[in-house]
Amino acid sequence: MNDIEKLLRRVSPHDKIILIETLHLLRQGETFGLRAEKMSGSDFYKTRKGNFRFVFHYENNAIVVDTIRLRNEKTYRGF
Repeated sequence: MNDIEKLLRRVSPHDKIILIETLHLLRQGETFGLRAEKMSGSDFYKTRKGNFRFVFHYENNAIVVDTIRLRNEKTYRGF
């Protein structure tokens, strides 16, 4: 089980809807309206939705979601 599946099991039903909708948009390649920004010094991008932070990258013109984390001071470490 990966980290995204674990997060989906832990969050409230309302937050689960937000996460699934945002993941659906990202998997379709739709970043319009999500205000995705390139992270400085790397090939990763970040976007936020509520208290959640999504980190992803492009691979063969498709978006690959690397992680979803709750907002805190360690959210973007390691990227």
